[in-house]
Amino acid sequence: MTTTAKICGLTSPATLDAALGGGASHVGFVFFPASPRHLTFDVAAGLAGRVPDHVQRVGVFVDPDDQLLEAAVRAGMLDAIQLHRTAPARVAAIRSKFDREVWAAVAIKLRGDVEKARDYAGAASLILYDAKTPDDASLPGGMGLRFDWSLLDGVRHPLRWALSGGLDAGNVAEAIRRTGAPLVDVSSGVESAPGVKDMDKIAGFLKAVATNQ
Repeated sequence: MTTTAKICGLTSPATLDAALGGGASHVGFVFFPASPRHLTFDVAAGLAGRVPDHVQRVGVFVDPDDQLLEAAVRAGMLDAIQLHRTAPARVAAIRSKFDREVWAAVAIKLRGDVEKARDYAGAASLILYDAKTPDDASLPGGMGLRFDWSLLDGVRHPLRWALSGGLDAGNVAEAIRRTGAPLVDVSSGVESAPGVKDMDKIAGFLKAVATNQ
């Protein structure tokens, strides 16, 4: 099985090009003002135009309304919509309305959290297992936190799935071996500061993924 990689929270042409040059299968654009990786629609449009057809553009949102989704899908030329803190019924409604692949992020800390992925069967296209952030955190992800990967042992995944949360070049090979993740998703693990992507770290992460096949 080949594991593919998404570089999330890209904000500049140089770092986007590093992701594309390193072989990323997906690139993520964040549309959430509280995030240091938030994009304006104009910037998103400029970045989206650089992405070749074989790479998927994923928009990242936190329980968005339709107006935001419509503008972002158009500007970012989005192939997929990634939703955090969004109820299953709303996920299903977005998938139906926007006719895009929809990813539902499931925040994990305990084994019981993993079971919540089943609530999205029939609603989402893919489950993104992510580390649960503190209750008082303003961000649902991108904080460098990881969860205990053994929580996924023996799990029958209700949908296609991906692994996120605290990944970096130093641990992604272990994560793939431990979980068998078909897709890995990184943001803060390839940054030099919050929201500042590092081209060398992007290259190192993608190389680590590629050499662990």
